[in-house]
Amino acid sequence: MARRRKGRDVHGILLLDKPAGMSSNQAVQRVRWLFQARKAGHTGTLDPFATGLLPICLGEASKTAAFMLDADKTYEARARLGVATDTGDIEGTAVREAPVPDLDAAAIDAALAGFLGSQAQMPPMYSALKHRGQPLYKLAREGKQVEREPRRVTIHELECLAWNPPDLVFRVRCSKGTYVRTLAEDIAAALGSCAHLRALRRTASGAFSGGMVTLGELEEKAAAGAAESLLLPPEAGLLHWPALELDAASAQRFSNGNPVCAETSGAGPARVYGPAGKLLGLGELDTAKLLKPKRIFNL
Repeated sequence: MARRRKGRDVHGILLLDKPAGMSSNQAVQRVRWLFQARKAGHTGTLDPFATGLLPICLGEASKTAAFMLDADKTYEARARLGVATDTGDIEGTAVREAPVPDLDAAAIDAALAGFLGSQAQMPPMYSALKHRGQPLYKLAREGKQVEREPRRVTIHELECLAWNPPDLVFRVRCSKGTYVRTLAEDIAAALGSCAHLRALRRTASGAFSGGMVTLGELEEKAAAGAAESLLLPPEAGLLHWPALELDAASAQRFSNGNPVCAETSGAGPARVYGPAGKLLGLGELDTAKLLKPKRIFNL
């Protein structure tokens, strides 16, 4: 028999403002401990030096995480031109220097415009992608370089926020899987130099932007026994999905894992509720109006 994990049944999403110097997993474990929650996970890793929005799913909310991983992200980054590091960020060792060109706003905007749209991006060696079962960053720390396959990413928006030589501050809205470190290096190359990231902050992820909570704020609420007031509902990241409400009989069938008929138009994923607005789970509606369970919530 599987051992039951210790902790309380706490369900919801916390929009954590992750501090610098903490890994995403460390942040999740700290949040889980403060809530004394049985289960917790996040919806997209932030590098330890990075700050900002890290949605943390507690309890049954973790069943929505997989559907939020594909969401677009928005970052604000500060790249220092003239110096490249082995990691592409402030945590690495300088490996190359290059002159910082005399740039004006028009030249920077023209370079940034060239990165808009779909493109192939080479993942950095210092990443969690695996090669023959080994994370690339472990191989990189051993001084090894391996062949990587470029990945398709999309840059939806890219704008310069400030140019204070040698630092270029920019905002980017991009698809999942985009490495902003690599983007900064590529931008610097287009400007005739090299670069590494000095700071990176995620400001939006999918449906979430703003409303972040710091660890300090969470600690204060937890000490007062009011931490759960900071949680969003388990389905908060999927409010763009249509909502379907079932009657008592259909709700019971759905909750038992059986498909049910839904009198509605359209097809695709949906949030499913029972009488009195109780969240039952997530489903997939086909063109024949058959609603099939994808995730069942136990709330």
